[in-house]
Amino acid sequence: MRRRVLPGLPLSLGVTLFYVGLIVVLPLAALVFKATSLGPAGYWTIVSSPRALASYRVTVLSALGATLFNMVFGMALAWVLTRYRFPGRRIVDAMVDLPFALPTAVAGISLTTLFTTNGWFGSVLSEFGIKVAYTPLGIMIAMCFTSLPFIVRTVQPVLEDLDPALEEAGQSLGGSDFAIFRKIILPLLTPALLAGVSLSFARCLGEFGAIIFIAGNQPLSTEITPLLIFIRLEEYDYEAAAAIASVLLLAAFLMLAVTNWLQARALRYTARG
Repeated sequence: MRRRVLPGLPLSLGVTLFYVGLIVVLPLAALVFKATSLGPAGYWTIVSSPRALASYRVTVLSALGATLFNMVFGMALAWVLTRYRFPGRRIVDAMVDLPFALPTAVAGISLTTLFTTNGWFGSVLSEFGIKVAYTPLGIMIAMCFTSLPFIVRTVQPVLEDLDPALEEAGQSLGGSDFAIFRKIILPLLTPALLAGVSLSFARCLGEFGAIIFIAGNQPLSTEITPLLIFIRLEEYDYEAAAAIASVLLLAAFLMLAVTNWLQARALRYTARG
């Protein structure tokens, strides 16, 4: 009988389910229980208040803008790191993971210092009438900084494993570079790209430390939903905080469901190809 490194299925499955239940399911169940204790009318009053709706709008629109930017720039950065060799490549590759290691509060203070009207970047942009700090644009920049590695690190391994013969076949058939990328490379990258986009968007929705310093935190203008939840907690209004947090939880679940559906379609398309 072959010796296995891990124990049998019952023990492994039991430990896994216990860990998932303790770390993931139990906190989420407590959140849902706290939110439902308000009742339908009280819950709807809190989650549909003008301040809450404004925070949803700021958070979601900023997250969408940051994710779209990272989708293009992150894929381009992964392409450069994979396909080209240049001086300082290893340094650039290591810097991609900097947002993972850097405390988000430090990132927020650094971005605020750079993009205020008297900062290195902000002073230049202000001459063209562009204000970044304490505006939704600043929120998007902070989200871009913290969520970029998710797209780069999910697309980069797929690019490294692509068979060069596929591109050579496309070139031999007279395909242009854009046609080869659109018809051969992009379909193979789509599942990984969708995974990176979903992780990036989820990180943007839940980001807190890097944003509160550069956002200005003005209600109905630059206040994000995680900050509103924190404010309700400071006011000891735990039911309201749970209700608003449940909206983000529902949005995250819907986003993951749509992403998994799109990934399944992309994988079926790739398998047929």
